[in-house]
Amino acid sequence: MNNPLTWTTRPETADDIAAIRAVNLAAFPTPLEADLVEALRTDPAWIDGLSLVAQTPDGTIAGFALLTRCHIDDSPALVLGPCAVLPAYQKTGAGSAAVRAALDAARAQGENLVTCLGHPGYYPRFGFTPASRHGIRPTFEVPDEAMMVLALDVNAPAPKGTIHYPAPFGV
Repeated sequence: MNNPLTWTTRPETADDIAAIRAVNLAAFPTPLEADLVEALRTDPAWIDGLSLVAQTPDGTIAGFALLTRCHIDDSPALVLGPCAVLPAYQKTGAGSAAVRAALDAARAQGENLVTCLGHPGYYPRFGFTPASRHGIRPTFEVPDEAMMVLALDVNAPAPKGTIHYPAPFGV
């Protein structure tokens, strides 16, 4: 695989919906994540401009990252995920580009706290740290190092409490 030096990232458009579904179907063993993205699109948790794609120079959507509204008790926050990359483009930076673009878009919209349930070997590169260190916990059992948070504005107060996911997550 030829690794492009830079990925083009941008918010999704209506024309990208089928390609985003294809990326999620290819990246995961079941349609669960692809179905979750579609359910979130119609949920009040959806925030325009926080579904980002990374595309190749020829326009192929190779990576995807989604941020939607969640809450820490009553305080608004974001949840990162699903994030996905076409298998042919994994380990080329497409996923990192999409995640960074999503976090930058959230920061530009004035968001502060992002939660993430993910691989503890991957997400710390973006600044995520265990949620428990910040007094934040999920409503379900998960390895401590896999539930992470990132403050986009380190000068803003971060809420403490329990993470409440949007209904389509089913938790």
